[in-house]
This record gives sequence, structure tokens and C-alpha cells, in this order.
Amino acid sequence: MELKLWLAFLVATTVIAISPGPGAVLSMSVGLRYGFRQALGSIAGLELALLLQLGVVALGLGAVLNASPTAFALIRLGGAAYLVWLGIERWRSAARIVPGVVHEAAAPSLPHSGRKLWLQGLLVNLTNPKAIIFMGAFVPQFIVPERPQALQLGIIGLTMVVSDVLVMGTYALLASRLRPLLQQPRHQRLQHRLFGAFFIGAGLMLAFSGSQ
Repeated sequence: MELKLWLAFLVATTVIAISPGPGAVLSMSVGLRYGFRQALGSIAGLELALLLQLGVVALGLGAVLNASPTAFALIRLGGAAYLVWLGIERWRSAARIVPGVVHEAAAPSLPHSGRKLWLQGLLVNLTNPKAIIFMGAFVPQFIVPERPQALQLGIIGLTMVVSDVLVMGTYALLASRLRPLLQQPRHQRLQHRLFGAFFIGAGLMLAFSGSQ
């Protein structure tokens, strides 16, 4: 891949990563709730899903999914339901906050929370079929057919992951810096409901976005 082409891809994929979406919402939510280090687990899940989606596109399954409205709709609705469920869980957790006790934002994370957060990140990206469709239309523009495609896909995958990690990590870090300001129960309830609404909104947008 030529340097000029790679730079164009780097700029494009960074702009896409910065654009608000379920991954950004999850990174900020976990950063606020558990802190930056725990957010890295969710980000790792997001990136694994990203690589799996790139693999799907490389195998040509993106075109198959694009041609199958039923499969696309089922995956889309499943992903939407998962986002709405995450939002409801966050919203309900606001009601469980009691003044005068240590809450999630200040308490140490449970030992199994790292695996749970990683799985959340994986599912948030993996259950979004539009990402595969978009990637199927976006990535080929930066592939030179006359050159080895495996190497080009490797460069593209590495670039996407590094760019996305930096962007999602920045979101999570900025959010984690706000944690000391959110120790009061009133503030914690507000942030739980805010991110709950974001997740529900993202799920509803995905559910009613229609076919491709």
C-alpha cells in the first residue's frame, strides 16, 4: 500500500472512529463507571469484533449479508435488542443508588467484571451488521487489486485497530477523569440514566434504520 493511500485510509478511519456510535458510548460509559483500566477490556472486545468483521468482508460474506434481507434484519434486530437491554440495565441501576453508601463509580470492580466488559465490547460491535456492510463498501476502495491482498488487509486491519484503540481510549480516559465529580448519588443517578438513554437510543436507531 502506497504511503499516500495509507494516509488517506488513516484519516478516513480515524474520522469514522471519532464519530459517536455504540462503541464510543460504551467506552465512555465504562470509563465513568469503572475507570480507564477497566475500559480497556471493553475496548479490547470492540477491536476483536472489528477484526472479525474485517475477516467477514475479506471472505466476501459482506456481499452475502447485503443480499439477504432476512439475515440482515435478524442480526440488526438482535443487536438493537442488546443495546436496548444494556440501556435498561443502566437506567435501572440508577434506582438502586442509595445515599450514604459506596457506589459502583467508587467501588473496586468485581474480579469477573473484566471478562464481562470484554464480552460487552465484543457483542456491541459484533451485533451491528451495518458495520459489515459499511466496511464492505469502504475497505475495497483502498485495496490495489494487482498487489497481494493479504498484506494490504493486514495493514488495513492494524491501522483500523490502532486508530480505534486511540480514539476509544481517549473517550474512556476523558470520561474516567470525571469520576471524582460523580461521587454524589445525584450525579451517579444522572450519569446512569444519561448513558442508559444513549444505549436505548442507539438500539432504537439501529432497529428502525430499515434495511441497507
